[in-house]
Order: sequence, then structure tokens, then C-alpha cells
Amino acid sequence: MTPDVVQVKAQLDYSLDVVFANGECRRFDMKPYLSYPAWSKLTEANCFMKAHVAYGTVVWTDEIDLSPDTLYLRGEIRHD
Repeated sequence: MTPDVVQVKAQLDYSLDVVFANGECRRFDMKPYLSYPAWSKLTEANCFMKAHVAYGTVVWTDEIDLSPDTLYLRGEIRHD
């Protein structure tokens, strides 16, 4: 089972630094997703930078979120 997201920090390069409940930290690159209609609003830097944690995943608005499975399975493990 994928652990919940407990912390997120949006970066100016449209990546997310994500901390999971199991203590793992991963970096997730959002750039490939921004061309899809569901996430196209996030191309506005002010909108993207509003990423926060709710219900164990990353959300931006009531309509824009990202699956914790995607973040965990496709995120790059960080060792810092």
C-alpha cells in the first residue's frame, strides 16, 4: 500500500519535493503532466506554488490533485 503524503514543497522548476508517512522523500517532476487539461492551470507559477497536503495527497484546488500512488511510484528517491 502506498504511504500517505505528509509534506510537500513546490519548486520553481515545476517539481515537487514530497515526504511520505514512511519517512521517504521523493522528487516528482510535474512538467510532463502540465500539457494535460486536468493540470494545465498549474502552468501559472502562482497556482503551482500553492501545492499543499490534504487527505494524504498533494492538492492545489478543489479540482486539482495528484494521486499519492503516482507521486510515490514515479517520484525519484531523494537521499538528502
